[in-house]
Amino acid sequence: MSRDKASTMDGDLQKVFGNPVPELCEAAVGHDASPALARALELRSFLALTEEQVARVRDRVHADMDPDRDMGELSADKLRFDAQWLEAALDARDGYRAALGELLRTMPAPDQRARPVRTAQLKITAPLPPSAAPAPPRAGAARARRP
Repeated sequence: MSRDKASTMDGDLQKVFGNPVPELCEAAVGHDASPALARALELRSFLALTEEQVARVRDRVHADMDPDRDMGELSADKLRFDAQWLEAALDARDGYRAALGELLRTMPAPDQRARPVRTAQLKITAPLPPSAAPAPPRAGAARARRP
């Protein structure tokens, strides 16, 4: 998981889980980590990576368009390619933000997560009736060897 790179949703994660992201990452590697925390941090790492890609393309376009740069170095093809990369990275970022936001919105409240769920164990008190369906004609038959 990406602990070093920040994401735009780190504050939301801290608000929901109650700890800063580095502490959440440490808690997620434990054997008793909640599946929701693991999923949230996985989405967060994808988001952080995608946001880094958006920033790289943005910075590259800004450098190419620098007013002090030689106009002869401008390339419409390169800018079109960067625009496609930027569009793809922004679409991915928006998708990860939406998925992480939905996960955080649909999680149970922290006080509800703390209580273990108890289920009743049912016991069978009557034997099951024999199956009414006949066995297939060759069920359990050994295969004949071919010469």
